[in-house]
Amino acid sequence: MPERDIVSASLRDEERQFEAALRPQRLADFAGQPKLKEILAIAIEAAKQRGEAMDHVLLYGPPGLGKTTLAGIIASELGVNLQQTSGPVLQKKLDLVGILSNLQEREVFFIDEIHRLLPDVEEMIYSALEDFRMDILVGTGPGARTVAMPIKRFTAIGATTRQGLISAPLRGRFGLVLRLNHYDMVELARIVLRSARLLDAAIDPDGAEEIARRSRGTPRIANRLLRRVRDYAQVRASGHIDLEVARAALDLLEVDPYGLDEIDQKIMRTLLEKHGGGPVGINTIAASIDEESDTIEEVYEPYLMQLGFLDRTPRGRVATERAFDYFKVPRRMRGAQNTLF
Repeated sequence: MPERDIVSASLRDEERQFEAALRPQRLADFAGQPKLKEILAIAIEAAKQRGEAMDHVLLYGPPGLGKTTLAGIIASELGVNLQQTSGPVLQKKLDLVGILSNLQEREVFFIDEIHRLLPDVEEMIYSALEDFRMDILVGTGPGARTVAMPIKRFTAIGATTRQGLISAPLRGRFGLVLRLNHYDMVELARIVLRSARLLDAAIDPDGAEEIARRSRGTPRIANRLLRRVRDYAQVRASGHIDLEVARAALDLLEVDPYGLDEIDQKIMRTLLEKHGGGPVGINTIAASIDEESDTIEEVYEPYLMQLGFLDRTPRGRVATERAFDYFKVPRRMRGAQNTLF
């Protein structure tokens, strides 16, 4: 493996360990998503009272909102172990057979990026989710036969950022289909304050609010920014995070007051300055900024739309009046060339 890849893999591992240390273990400690929490609390308590496996759960929404955290919380609340994998890892039916055959009664089986399951693996999981059995082909040719292998009743939790890519037969086998939404600033500020306590970092409420304001409505980003601001405060401000220190650190990181980073800026300036505000196709934007169109759609556009800077239309992406004002782009640039793909 090239040295650059080794370093980046090490950094990703460090980020995952950091996030894991800050994750709440109980549903009561999970900030935000009140309706989702109430639904899960009822389902968990009902399963515990009956002594049964909880119904299967599909969690969907933008990345970084707590889908993996919720899977761990559900297992913890049920008092069972959590077995974790992801769609890209399950490349063969045998991979799934090995995991399912070792699941214990009422255990939680978490599949991240479930929309990336291969078709033959997905077909095999149907009977496991619905009838708690695996259909295994024994032998080859005319003598081949299917043997049903029973498995213990378990709770499957699937997580995806792209619910539309999940087939209807798979989606229909989940009893609970729940969406996680972006967090408001008050909820994110609470998360920042809690994380700061766990990190033993001194922070004022105003400093926590400033970090929350620039976190794109996403707890993962809030915790990441808190870590960087904590470093800045330790080196430049005697370790205490107040409003001024938070602003100085985040300005140094080039995270603007709305939390827009370099890619967000490129997307909007391409749309505003090169194409007069649109409409313009996603492939054109992707080619202009040298970024994958899927990444733009999944990671960047939802937040830009939430801010009211961008609209998706049948003809392409369109910038709003608010975007022209915020990025200080003259209205005369509306006459620029529009490109559709």
